[in-house]
Amino acid sequence: MSSPVPSWQRRGYSIAAMRALARAALPRPVFDFADGGAEDEHTLRRNEAAFDDVELLPHPLTGAATRDLSITLFGRGLKLPIIVGPTGLAGLFWPDGERCAARAAAAAGTAFCLSHGSVCRLEDVARGDGPRWMQVFIFRDRGFTRELTQRAAAAGYDALVLTIDNQILGNRERDIRNGFAIPPRFRPADLASMALKLPWLWRMRRELPRITFGNYVREGETVDIKTLAGRMAALLDPAMTWEDVEEVRRIWKGPMILKGVLHPAEARAALARGVDGVVVSNHGGRQLDGAPASLDALPAIVAAAEGRIPVLLDGGVRRGADIAKALALGAAACLIGRPQLWGLAVAGEEGVAHVLDIYRRELDRVMGLCGVSRIADIGPDLLFARPSRNTR
Repeated sequence: MSSPVPSWQRRGYSIAAMRALARAALPRPVFDFADGGAEDEHTLRRNEAAFDDVELLPHPLTGAATRDLSITLFGRGLKLPIIVGPTGLAGLFWPDGERCAARAAAAAGTAFCLSHGSVCRLEDVARGDGPRWMQVFIFRDRGFTRELTQRAAAAGYDALVLTIDNQILGNRERDIRNGFAIPPRFRPADLASMALKLPWLWRMRRELPRITFGNYVREGETVDIKTLAGRMAALLDPAMTWEDVEEVRRIWKGPMILKGVLHPAEARAALARGVDGVVVSNHGGRQLDGAPASLDALPAIVAAAEGRIPVLLDGGVRRGADIAKALALGAAACLIGRPQLWGLAVAGEEGVAHVLDIYRRELDRVMGLCGVSRIADIGPDLLFARPSRNTR
């Protein structure tokens, strides 16, 4: 006799439904920390809306009775073209959140990328739990960039994700309105609704006082998180150049991925410098409000890459159909950020596993309805070219 399906799983039937459950579970400042974007959030909204402008053109008489969702990326086989992307402070949403998400990704047969701003140390995400990627920045202290890169190599990470679009912190106005802080401080207005957040408060009762940025704590150092946050902000460097990318390339011997690419010239420059892959990303709309949606920028980056390196997409992926559209436009795989945090907020490791399974089931269904048996068969012919309305 099968076990009854938990109530949250029945209600979390889609990524949007999981977002609603996370919103109900989390204090507003914590939810908005993950959910919000920069300034007026135009880019954040456009990331999702861009997928609505792309339509799929099924060709069902091709015998797609079974579908294979697997891909090979940077020499590793993945069961899904979906990667859990880097999200800071995942441990704020569920105790030990980063390792929960890493285990869920491994169980789903896909890769997990650890944020530089994780609560745990990069060494704490165990080897053997599936492909692990590590995010690093170009810091003012180039020695610290080198240190994180070398630590990732020593810990056996499979790929390095050098993120280039966080050189100055974006103006995230939801956090300003909410007075967001780490650890969270709740105003009298917030406390009135906290009765509904008691399960989160109970889970986090021991975690909140010791929340930290694990990768920034020096050996033997005792420092509060406010000081660490200041240290992180001070390390960001808008003066970074391609010479810094070249230096990281010299240090890191494995696959190196450049994340935050929106300009085709940067994709060409990355190729010239031996970068192994790029992620088309606007940082989830959290940095430059007014930047193009990732999906809108994707075709030009794919063209610039000339098929020589994989191009990945990050931003606004909320349906299996979104993944199919991105792949049809030339992406090799998609990263998810906020959805994994929503999964964590709802049910920890099980929640992230459920989120990945939603994407898997939806993509499998879309492929079946479109008449596609393999990921490699998803191409431009799957896209509907809307006739021009210009009658002249």
